[in-house]
Amino acid sequence: MAKYVIKKSNKLVPSDAMKKIAHVKNKNIYKQAAKNPIKFWEKLATEGLDWEKKWTKAYEQKLPYFKWFKGGKINFSKNCLDRHLENKSDKVAITWVPEPTKEKTIKLTYKELHEKVCKFANVLKKHKIKKGDVVSIYLPMIPEAIIAMLACTRIGAIHSVVFSAFSADALKARIQDGKAKILITADGYYRRGEKEDLLTKARRAVKSTTVNKVIIVPRLRKKIPTGRKFLNFNKELESAEPNCEPTIVNSEDTMFILYTSGTTGKPKGVVHDTGGYATQAYWTAKWNFNLHDDDVMWCTADVGWVTGHTYAFYGPLLNGATTLIYEGSPDFPNPGRWWKIIQDNKVTVFYTAPTAIRMFQKFDPKYIKKHNLKSLRILGSVGEPIDEDAWKWYFKTIGGSRCPIIDTWWQTETGGTLINALPGIGPFVPKVSGQPFPGTNLIIVDEKGKQIKKKNVVGNLVQVPPLAPGMLHGVWKNPKKYKDTYWSRFKKYYDTSDGAFLTNGGLIRITGRTDDVMKVAGHRMTTAELENAITDHQAINETAVVPIPHEVKGEVPVAFVILKHKIKDQEKFEKEIKKLTDDKIGPTARPAKIYIVEALPKTRSGKIMRRILKALLIDEEPKGLSTLLNPKSVDAIKKIIKTKK
Repeated sequence: MAKYVIKKSNKLVPSDAMKKIAHVKNKNIYKQAAKNPIKFWEKLATEGLDWEKKWTKAYEQKLPYFKWFKGGKINFSKNCLDRHLENKSDKVAITWVPEPTKEKTIKLTYKELHEKVCKFANVLKKHKIKKGDVVSIYLPMIPEAIIAMLACTRIGAIHSVVFSAFSADALKARIQDGKAKILITADGYYRRGEKEDLLTKARRAVKSTTVNKVIIVPRLRKKIPTGRKFLNFNKELESAEPNCEPTIVNSEDTMFILYTSGTTGKPKGVVHDTGGYATQAYWTAKWNFNLHDDDVMWCTADVGWVTGHTYAFYGPLLNGATTLIYEGSPDFPNPGRWWKIIQDNKVTVFYTAPTAIRMFQKFDPKYIKKHNLKSLRILGSVGEPIDEDAWKWYFKTIGGSRCPIIDTWWQTETGGTLINALPGIGPFVPKVSGQPFPGTNLIIVDEKGKQIKKKNVVGNLVQVPPLAPGMLHGVWKNPKKYKDTYWSRFKKYYDTSDGAFLTNGGLIRITGRTDDVMKVAGHRMTTAELENAITDHQAINETAVVPIPHEVKGEVPVAFVILKHKIKDQEKFEKEIKKLTDDKIGPTARPAKIYIVEALPKTRSGKIMRRILKALLIDEEPKGLSTLLNPKSVDAIKKIIKTKK
C-alpha cells in the first residue's frame, strides 16, 4: 500500500509515490504561471477543452467587468460527455447510492448518461426552452439532477439550482428573481429513514410566477398531479428522441446562476459564464485531486451549493472520471455509512467539510475500523477553515496517515478552488490552505488596500487581476449589488470579504469572514483565532465565537461550544476555557459568556451562521433561516440564552 506523504522538517510533503502519479510536481509552475497568467490560462483552455471556435482575445477587462476567451465558442455538455464517448463510452460516469439499503446502487456509463441528457434536452426544447432561458432545478441528490443540469447546458439554457431543503418561500424568491420558465423537481426524497416531501413546497412556490411547466421526478413513486402544468420526468424522457445536437454558445454566455446568502440573509444570484468556468473546473479538479482514469471521486456536497456543481458533478465529468453521489444523511442508518460507501465503491478521492469530520470524531471508532479505506489516495476539505484537531484526526483515522489533505479555499463567486496545496508539491500543514492556484494572484491587504507582506499579520484577502477564469461575471439583474459587494472597498482588487495572513513559510492561512472580526478594547481579533484556542480544550468538539456590543470595551466575545462528552463541573469548565484564551491569546480574548449547546446553526455546505448567533444574543429576530441545515438549533439556542441571562 503506497504512502503518499512523508514527514520532512516538521511538515508533510509528497512522497515519491505521490510525485510519480501527480500531474504537477514541480513548484516552478507557480513562477511560470505568474510571468504571464493570461497566456498560462490560454494554454490550459486549449489543452483541457474542446472548442468549436477559438477566441479572438484571451482576456479583456474594464473593471469591475472582464471577459475570458472572448469570441470563443463552445458547448459545455459536449465537453462533459460527447468527447469521452470514443474511448470511455462504457466507463461509469456517475454512481448513485440511494439511502434505503434495499435499493440498489445505480451506475450510469458515459454512453447512458449522454443518451439521457440528450433526451431531456429534447424535452426542454419541446416545452419551448431555448438558449438564454432560465430553468429552475429543485432536486435532491439523485442522477436526474445532473441529467437536468447538463440538458440545460446542451441547449444553452441557464440553470438555477435551488437546494432541496430550502423552503417554498426561498424557492419562490429564486424563481421570481431569475424569471424561470420551467421548474424541475421531485415528489420527494429519503433522509434519515423518512420520506421528505418536495412536491408540496414546489407547488406552493410556483404560484404567481413565470413557471408554466413543472417536471416531476417520481422518486417516492407518488401519484404525479394531472393537468397540463405538471409532467412526469420519466414519461417525458421515454417519448423523447435520444439525439440532440448541442447548441454552440459564446464563451462568455451565462451558463448558470447560483444564489448565495450575504450577511443580510438576502440571496444574490451569482452569475457564471461557460468557457471560463469550464476551464477552471477542469483544471482545478484535475490538479487538486490528481484525477486519473482509474479514480472514483466522491465530493459529499449537495448540488444546491457550488461545491456540488463543480466537484460533485462538473469537474470529474469534464475529466472523464467517475463521480459518486449519495442520498440522505451521513450517519444513517448508522455512523458507518460513509465508510461503507468508500469501501464498496473503492473511492480514491474524498472531499468533504470540517463540519462532517468533527461530527464523525464524536462517534465510536468501531464504525470506521470495520471498513477498508485503503483505496483512498487524496483527502480534501472545504467549506470553512479546518481546525488542527479535526485535520489530524482526518489524516490519521480516515487517511491512515498516508494521504495528503488538500485544504481548499474558495467561494460560490470564484466557481472553483483558488487557494490550496497541490498533491504533488505540498506542503500539507494543519490549518493552512497553501498557495494560490497557479495563474491566480491573491494577496493580503490592510484597510487602505496596501499589501501586507509581513508574516502573521491578519488582513483582507483580495484577488489581483487578471481574475481567475471561473470568477463570477456579476449578480443577476443587479449590477449595483455586484459593484457594492465585491468592488467598493478596494477598487482595483476583488474583495473576498475573508481575512487571512501569511505564515512563516509564506503560505496563506484563512481566518474567516472579515465580518467575523471584532475589536475588543481596541484590539482587533478574529473569531477563528478564538475558536482555535477554545477548541484546544479536550472536552470540546466544536466552537463558534461571536462579538456582542459592550459599553466599555466596544465589543466582547461570546462562545458557543459543543461538547465531546458531559462535564461534571460547569463552573470549573468555564474557568478552564477562560484560562486557555488567556494563555493562548491574552486576557482581552476571554469570552464574556460561554454557552453549551447541542448544535450550531449551519448551512448545508458546513458554514456556521454566526450572524444568527449574534442576532439571538442581541434579541433580534434572525433572518435567512431558510438556508440552514438545522433550523431547529436556533430555537434550542434561544432557550439556552434566556435561561442563562
